Amino acid sequence: MAEVPPQAKCVVIGSGIVGNSLVHHLARLGWRDIVQIDKGPLPNPGGSTGHASNFIFPVDHSREITDLTLDSMRQYKELGVFTESGGFEIARTEERMEELRRRMSSARARGIEAQLVEPAFVREKVPFIEADQFVGAFWTPSVGVVDSLRAGTIMRDGAIASGALTSVPNVEVVGLDVEDGRIRRVRTNKGGIEAEYVVIACGVWSPKIGDMAGISIPLTPAVHQMISVGPCPQLSGLPGEINFPIVRDMDTFCYERQHGADMEVGSYAHRAILHEPEDIPSIEQSRLSPTELPFTSDDFDPQLEQAYELMPELLGAEGAEIRYAINGLLSLTCDGNPILGESQVKGLWTAAAVWIKEGPGVGRAVAEWMTHGHSEIDVSGADIARFYPHQMRREHTRLRTTESFIKTYGIIHPAEQYESDRGQRLSPMHESEKKLGAAFFEAVGWERPQWYESNADLLEVYGDRVMPREHEWDMRWWSPITNAEHLRMREAAGVIDLTAFAIFDITGPGALDAVQRTCVAQCDVPVGKVIYTPVLDRKGGFRSDLTVMRLGEDHFRVVTGGAHGMADKKWFADQLGDDASLEDLTDRISTIGLWGPRARDILSQLTGADVSHEGFRFLNCREIDLDGIPVLASRISYVGELGWELYVPFDQAASVWDKLLATGTPYGARPVGIGVYVTTARIEKGYRAFGHELDGERTIVEAGMQRPKVKTADFIGKEAYLEQRAGEPAAVLCTLAVDDHTSASGVKRYMLGGEPIVTRSGEALVDGHGHHPYVTAAGSAPSLGKHLLMAYLPPEQARVGNELAVSYMEERYPVTVISHDATPPFDPDNERIR
Repeated sequence: MAEVPPQAKCVVIGSGIVGNSLVHHLARLGWRDIVQIDKGPLPNPGGSTGHASNFIFPVDHSREITDLTLDSMRQYKELGVFTESGGFEIARTEERMEELRRRMSSARARGIEAQLVEPAFVREKVPFIEADQFVGAFWTPSVGVVDSLRAGTIMRDGAIASGALTSVPNVEVVGLDVEDGRIRRVRTNKGGIEAEYVVIACGVWSPKIGDMAGISIPLTPAVHQMISVGPCPQLSGLPGEINFPIVRDMDTFCYERQHGADMEVGSYAHRAILHEPEDIPSIEQSRLSPTELPFTSDDFDPQLEQAYELMPELLGAEGAEIRYAINGLLSLTCDGNPILGESQVKGLWTAAAVWIKEGPGVGRAVAEWMTHGHSEIDVSGADIARFYPHQMRREHTRLRTTESFIKTYGIIHPAEQYESDRGQRLSPMHESEKKLGAAFFEAVGWERPQWYESNADLLEVYGDRVMPREHEWDMRWWSPITNAEHLRMREAAGVIDLTAFAIFDITGPGALDAVQRTCVAQCDVPVGKVIYTPVLDRKGGFRSDLTVMRLGEDHFRVVTGGAHGMADKKWFADQLGDDASLEDLTDRISTIGLWGPRARDILSQLTGADVSHEGFRFLNCREIDLDGIPVLASRISYVGELGWELYVPFDQAASVWDKLLATGTPYGARPVGIGVYVTTARIEKGYRAFGHELDGERTIVEAGMQRPKVKTADFIGKEAYLEQRAGEPAAVLCTLAVDDHTSASGVKRYMLGGEPIVTRSGEALVDGHGHHPYVTAAGSAPSLGKHLLMAYLPPEQARVGNELAVSYMEERYPVTVISHDATPPFDPDNERIR
């Protein structure tokens, strides 16, 4: 038996599927002197890996999760621990069938074989199911089950055999030592380990371990109930573990999965049963394992009745009984994504809140990230750096996961809003916005007006130009008022609350070097200039896109989107030398946007500063006096109109807001919701957005954002970017217009994003990466009277005028390419910005 060594290059805490996958991939990438510890015995130390039902359905509406799942399936197959069984997701209602049609779009967008089938088809493959209990199903032949314990053992043993790993079970972590902001050692009940890197990969215990280093890992252990009924005569005597497809009974939030002679029934329909990591029993206290808690039958009884309705002959067979029943613990997060990456403590990494289906993919991604600074699969949505302080609270995690647990098999609209723990971050204009009838959507805790009911009178003004929608799904979480606000901004002016921006200053003698090293664009510009710039990783993929203002020789202000603000802050902070510092101003500065043909008229009424085109040029910033209030004005536009972003101290922003609206009223100005800013105006101009068109798997060249020259100064990703410029793109970002919205039923349908782009005859397209094109953004373009889509197409398909189709809810709608570069569909010469 190995002993705890006194030092290591890397300590991995956890021997579940994630920890085992991670040590395997670190060893494969050349790491040595790795130590893996777990407080439980091997091969099953008592975590979620040991009791999970271990089946994998590959289709997910999230591209990131799908990519991790497909990579995991590939690895499981290579290890010889994957058994393909096929799987059905059955629908008891027409509403669920519509959701399954949407799942078909996601399957086609990821190139996963799937089809919608009748109950009779299901009955052929699952002869003991009652076909009159459901109306249809989603069939995925590639669904299967894995032996995750065996997979972990193979991976761990391989790393040991290579000489890279020492794995020590039955070792409990009692402390983590942090010195000067860096992890230094792991203290255990069997001695301390000095280490350069530590990875917390211990599932439901991760928050407890994170607390030892002063970091928050905001996940909660949550119960998933599961029983095993058997022996079932229909299953007895058959070879292997599984012979029939797995069934997800989506409308009852249950699944049925054969395991030898038994049928496992699992439920996500019960109340959210959450635990604190500190309250999980020890191995000695547990009858089965620490994550297999006593079964609470009252929570499961309704689902058991529904399972009997679906499979009465099987589950009710003579001699069949409940032979195993647990409240099994798994990890949930406030946004449903894993928690990966380096924490604010240098060298302390996390790989937590990962399910069996993503385990090996996450192990590979985190190992690559630790080694190269990036991973092949973009995992930015899972970056631990994404969380703001309010999201790190256990109370926030508890409230959000209580709300989301019941939606595990739910029908979730892409724009659906959380109801719990709202009102955490309010802009200075919040009270005014409430009086204006704001429909508040949340963005990283901020309450942002999506549209204003006070603008409903504009619907009559603009009539059918607001492009009303007919189908309830397309209208859900949407209002034609957004399009009316858009038209009014284009016609007169709009005032937009942009307080959710993340803002931080970089100052000091080394400030210029830091921003030059981080940003693609030239940042050595005169004071008062505004720079729009991509930010890349070392392989030339996007880390972000944002603006930088040079406010002094040694003073730069970074303004970035709220959703990715904290990750951007960490990225910049990581590039700082000793002669530069970063100060977060997000909660001290509010941003207000003023745009439209009358924006200059309105602003000139409130300031004596020269705001003419010659006196205040585009991409310039300066402090102005706005009716007695000091304001930093930046002439920039993300909506394609003349105007400014105004940066105002929090305590004076409400006054500026009121002045702009009051002064703007005679000019026709209105308050405008964020729906215009992030969707309608953006898509008319073809502006790219991080998290949609831009991510770690896309390049500047593919996005059509390359500039004529590359700056001389070095920056992260420069070498890769130069290679990309010298070659041909594997895909080209295009804007497409929907030519006809009429569905087979006669109802006009409007795409929301994520749908596959195919040929007019329905044939799949594949780009140079092997990816299938899908819609990265969709929205109304009221100024054009069109519904526009953005998508990366194979280069040979990226031609203006090319006629293709978009598949939406299993119907094809004709689309035409209207832009194959950065040329905006609306105002292509950018005359209105001037």
